[in-house]
Amino acid sequence: MTKNVMIVGVGGQGSLLASKMLGHILLQEGYDVKVSEVHGMSQRGGSVVTYVRFGEKVYSPIIDKGEADFIISFEQLEAARYLEYLKPDGRIVTNIQQIDPMPVIIGAAQYPEDLIGKMKAKGVNVDAMDCLSLAEQAGSSKAVNIVLMGRLSRYFDFTVEKWEQAIRDLVPAKFVELNLKAFALGRGED
Repeated sequence: MTKNVMIVGVGGQGSLLASKMLGHILLQEGYDVKVSEVHGMSQRGGSVVTYVRFGEKVYSPIIDKGEADFIISFEQLEAARYLEYLKPDGRIVTNIQQIDPMPVIIGAAQYPEDLIGKMKAKGVNVDAMDCLSLAEQAGSSKAVNIVLMGRLSRYFDFTVEKWEQAIRDLVPAKFVELNLKAFALGRGED
């Protein structure tokens, strides 16, 4: 049975590293994995979506509406934007941070209020946390992606050591300790 993970955020937040890390672990666990950056801008500010699909045999990298087991979101509005892709029993793992999109920046729109509360009111499984504060606590605001991966890891049966090894394999050596700390904080362990 194929499982589907969408990683959504804003350009420059590290969603590509997050998808590589997840794909790396899944391949090592023997799954057929398809990772695809579907659309978005690599420059800061644009909406970015990455699909990670895995199972015994995966034929397509694309996730359709109503198929995502998980939506990992770097920002609340992005979580709400892709809600229709979530399975009825799926889960959103999101950072509570708000990053104003261009219409809000130029004053043409207002950032919606209480998006997490609204999603929960619709019966959506939402695991929301302040990933930015935890990333800063680990040593860098840029580690939000690894904090999110730490949180996501709670929903997978892989050992913490496998996730930590993926960080060692994919992150430049000088940032490994910071990222290991960010992962642990996201996972919620001391």
